[in-house]
Amino acid sequence: MSPFGGWGMLAAFLAMLCCQGSGEKAFEGPEHLMVGSGEFQMINCTASCTDPTNLILETALNKTLLESQAQWKLFQVYNISKDEELLCSFTCAGKQEMKVFNITVFYPPKQVLLTLSHTSVAVGTLFTIECMVPAVAPLEGLTVTLLRGTEILHNQTFEETAPFPHDAVVTHNTTAHREDGHHNFSCEAQMDLRSRGGGLVHRVSDPQRLEVKEPEPNYQMVIMAIVIVLLLLFVTFVFLCFVFSEKWRRGRTGHYPVQAAWNRLRRSHRAQPL
Repeated sequence: MSPFGGWGMLAAFLAMLCCQGSGEKAFEGPEHLMVGSGEFQMINCTASCTDPTNLILETALNKTLLESQAQWKLFQVYNISKDEELLCSFTCAGKQEMKVFNITVFYPPKQVLLTLSHTSVAVGTLFTIECMVPAVAPLEGLTVTLLRGTEILHNQTFEETAPFPHDAVVTHNTTAHREDGHHNFSCEAQMDLRSRGGGLVHRVSDPQRLEVKEPEPNYQMVIMAIVIVLLLLFVTFVFLCFVFSEKWRRGRTGHYPVQAAWNRLRRSHRAQPL
């Protein structure tokens, strides 16, 4: 049944109350109706006089007469799959009159599908949240909201006016935080048809959980640091070995070979003519 079928039944109920034992003009119900695709709608066909003749509802759709009185007839119209124009015609005092019911078909959000690009991420990692609402129309007035618990992460209201069903897709990139693992992610779709004579249609996705892990250490950097430390220790060891060997040699011979070589190099440099 259409989410707004309650309006049609309310109109019918008021019509029956108004018409029974009254000569006043009956409540006629809305002339513009929003009906979900494939659903049905109550149509109250009411004349403008108290004793009409030939009171009929003209439509190619399947219909059933539910109840009637002298001034009105209540019909149920089935399997509405496209925009329709229904004519309620009747004759009052020899003059034929009619009333037009314009039915606009909409495709409500029947499914809301939430997808996380990763089910397990490390803190600080970028991930994507995608929400898809399949085959909805009109897109205009459809708002898709991405939630973490009750917190709104992102929302988008569509403005396209294409009458045919389209998939509405919303994506949002965000960074994983430690607290993300304590909340469910979800997506809400709300179709607002109040400006068209309808109401609000609301659907929510199944919740999704994200596992958030501590970032893993960078083993490559650790290995590089260890290699550098070992290299410095090796160079230091070689240098100390050289220093202590020179000291040991001086203690035995009283002569530093390296210092002697350096002195010879200095003397030869001074002896060169300018």
